[in-house]
This record gives sequence, C-alpha cells and structure tokens, in this order.
Amino acid sequence: MTPHTIIDCGWGRLLMGQTFASQRDLVDALIAESPQQRDVALYAHDPHVLVALAPQQLFLDPSHTFRLTLSDAAAWPDHGPGPGWQVRPARPEDEGAINRILTARQMVPVREGFLAQAVTHAPLILLVAEETDTGHVLGVVTGVDHVAACQDPDRGSSLWSLAVDPQCVRPGIGPALVSELVSRFVQRGLHHMDLSVMHDNTQAIELYEKMGFQRVPIFCVKNRNPINELLYVGADSDEGLNIYAKLIVKEARRRGIHAEVLDAEYDYFRLSLGGRSITCRESLSDLTSAVAMSRCDDKRVTRRVLAQGGVNTPEQLTVSCPTELNAFLQRHPRVVVKPARGEQGRGISVDVRGLSAVTAAIEAARKHCDDVIVEELVAGQDLRIVVIDHQVVAAATRQPACVVGDGESDLRTLIERHSRRRQAATHGESRIPLDEETERCVRLAGHTLDSILPAGTVLTVRKTANLHTGGTIHDVTAQLHPHLREVAEKASRLLDIPVVGLDFMVPRVDGDTHWVIEANERPGLANHEPQPTVQAFVDLLFPQTKAVPT
Repeated sequence: MTPHTIIDCGWGRLLMGQTFASQRDLVDALIAESPQQRDVALYAHDPHVLVALAPQQLFLDPSHTFRLTLSDAAAWPDHGPGPGWQVRPARPEDEGAINRILTARQMVPVREGFLAQAVTHAPLILLVAEETDTGHVLGVVTGVDHVAACQDPDRGSSLWSLAVDPQCVRPGIGPALVSELVSRFVQRGLHHMDLSVMHDNTQAIELYEKMGFQRVPIFCVKNRNPINELLYVGADSDEGLNIYAKLIVKEARRRGIHAEVLDAEYDYFRLSLGGRSITCRESLSDLTSAVAMSRCDDKRVTRRVLAQGGVNTPEQLTVSCPTELNAFLQRHPRVVVKPARGEQGRGISVDVRGLSAVTAAIEAARKHCDDVIVEELVAGQDLRIVVIDHQVVAAATRQPACVVGDGESDLRTLIERHSRRRQAATHGESRIPLDEETERCVRLAGHTLDSILPAGTVLTVRKTANLHTGGTIHDVTAQLHPHLREVAEKASRLLDIPVVGLDFMVPRVDGDTHWVIEANERPGLANHEPQPTVQAFVDLLFPQTKAVPT
C-alpha cells in the first residue's frame, strides 16, 4: 500500500488510516486540518487508542459505516435515471450548484476551484444528477477508488457527500447516483464500497439497507472544530424548536450569545449578551413593534400602507357586498381569494374563476378569518425577498407543489409520496395537503386524484407557492433586478419593520415590473440558505458580534 495516503475531497481530506506506519503519524496528520474543512480518518487501527493520544483534539464520530459487496449489485432492481434527468460526471462549472446543494443539506461545501483539479484526479469520481431540459443540478455524490488512491489490497472504495437538492421534485435521485457510482467501481474491478452515515439519519440508513448495504465495525475519527462541535459536545437545550428557531439559536451560541429556550412548542427563545436581552419567536423579535406587526398581519392594511407610499400593488376588495363582488369579477375574471389575516397559505385559493367558485373559496377562507379579500390575479413568478435592517439579504422564487408521473401510480399516491419527501427535506415544515384546494387544482388540470400520469409528466397540484403547502424555494439573489431591491427596501421602511419577507409577483426576476402582494413579519430564514439571512438577523440583534471584514 502507498504509505500515508491522504485524499483531498474538497470539503476536507480523507486519511486512509491503514496506510500510516504509526498512530502518532496519523494523529499528527489529522490535527493538521485546514480551517473550514472537515477531515476524516477511516480504517484506523484501534480508533479508540487514536483518540486517546489526543483527547483534547480528536473524537470518535457518532456515525455508522455500511458496506456493499459490489458483486451483490448485479441483482439490484433498476435504479437508473427517470424521464427528464440524467446522471453524468461533474464538471468544473458545476461547482456553484454543488455547493448550493451541500450547504442546503448542512454539509461542508468544497473549496473554490476544487472541481477543476478533481475531475482529473484518478482516485476521485464526482457525479451529478442533472435535469436534461434546464441543466439544473439535482444531486451530487463523491466516490473514492482505494486502489487508485493507495494500492489497497482489499480492492475497496467509498462513497461520500451524497446530497440531493431539498427542493427537487423528481424521485429516485439518491439511488440513481449510488447505482451509477457502483457501476463505475464494478467496471474498475473493485470488491466493495463503504460509506459513513450519522447514527440518527434514519432516512439514509433505510435507503442504504434497502439497497443491500450492511453495517460493518469500522469507525471514523475527526477533529474537534466548530463544524463538528455538536457531534462531540452533545445537543444544546433546543429540543423541540423548529428548524427556523434552531438555526438562529445555533448562530447566537456560536458567537458566545446566551440562548435560553422559553417555549419550544411555540418557538420562543431569549438571547442575552452584555446586559442586552431580546426575546424572539423565530425571526420575530422585540425589535419589531406591535404597530409594524399589525400592518403585516392584516393584508388590507399592508396593501394600503404600501400603495399610499407609491409601491405597486394589485387591486383588492374586502368581501361585503354581492354587487361590489360582481363588479370586481367583471374587471378581474381570475382572482385570488384569501383570509384578510393568516399565514402559511392557509385558506388561500389562487386562480379562481366564476361567481360560484369564488363564493365557495370565500366560504373556505372564512374558516380561517371572518374577513375575506378578493384580489386581482397578476401573472408571473412568486418572489420572496427578505429584508433585514432595511437591506435586502436574500431573494428566492417560490414554485407551487408539483408531482412527476411514473406511469403506474395514481395522483393521490404521487402526492402522498412526494409530501413525505418534502417533509423529510424540510424538517417537517413542508407537506402537500390532500384537501379541497388540491382537488380543485387537480380538476382544473383535467385530472382526478385517481388519474395516472404518464412517466415524466409534471403536474402542479397547488396554485399557492407557500413552503408549508408543499412549495419549493429557489435562490435568485444574484439575479435580482436593482429596482426590485430598491422597492423591497422602500417597503420595509414604509412598514417600519426591521425584519420582513415581502411577496412579489414579477414577470422576470431580472426585470423591474412588479406587484407587492403581502408582507410576512416572521419570514423563515432557514429557507434561504446559503444566503446569510440568519447571520444578518443576529447582526441586527447584537451588532457588536458582527464579523469584521478582512
């Protein structure tokens, strides 16, 4: 074997422990980790002894190792790509898309420029799943050929950094990436493939076990660093908080700010530093006044404040008089019906046509609020812009929930299946309700819940693009037109609110035409990674902890 083998994987180094002459040599190599990287020592002899040689610097990773004997893969069912997407080798220009997916999955991104050298490095295989019509990268996996890396006599290989875009609507991405990697290693004559997975990642473990992987007694050793901190200090007292609150608490603690959970069920916590104490509910804090909150809480007031300030908004009617409603529908045959107060898309019906359908939508909305609004439907993309301290921090388009046909399953099954994937990808925050609104949208498309979609056919099953009703979010901060940025910052000042998520309808993200629909006083900051929304929020609360640019 090649002595002291270390493989650069972009997110850190893989140290082949069995190639090191002594435990001390391996310890020295492992603690030479670069900043913002996550090195892993695998196949170390007596890993517990390795940790004992540097207990203040190293720890035993709480993950399991699974192994697939590659000859067993011949009996696999087909895990190949489905209609509309393919698996191919990664290219240097994929680096930005790969890092976006890794960051969204709370994984360490590869360093800048790594892909350019990795594609020619024999031990590494980097694969991506790509949507064929758009070129969007949907998932990524890294494989390491141990024979090419260190002349491994056991002819092994390993899998690392398998990640699928949490906004992906196409099923089977993960298994297809694993299958293609296995196929390439089989062609190289390798014997087995190992992978490491966190002990509590039940979804991944179920996938690997279903594919034939079996657990083996091999352990990883890692460095104690800020990236790995939760793995060796244990979970903080944030049990029960949702992902939006957890990320803020985690960022605060990283800066040395004391975080006290007040009510985990409703996501209240208090942050304290140097005599300053601020209570928050997710991104809503003491800094948001009751007046500002009330302006956002009532959609009629939001529109009035913004319209009076010169911001373009759609025409709106509070339902009270049948005559006024009929006249409004004459002017706007396609409308949106929604409760005057409410959040997370509850009670909203989009693209409603005809008096009878509008009347039914009004009754559905009244289940959530006595006052109901009918609003002109403006065509375009649903754009959320997050403004913190009157500065735009992130922008993302939001797309309604949709499913992809497989030629076998009915729509009800497809919706339930994709809803489970959305829940898993968003820590339970997103799901597709099988309710009257979903049935209405399916009927508008000429189907029923019992219809079977042809393989590869994409069908939108909700009209609202809210995350909580199964919608997906796609970062467009870099493409945002400067005028839209100016309008969003102006709107935050008109509402006099320090943190706000503004909902726009726009024909183009890179154009200046727009309508502002709503303002959310408690935007979900976790939805906009990798944009630094959480960091900007903590900067607002405790500016003395803000990082100084280098």
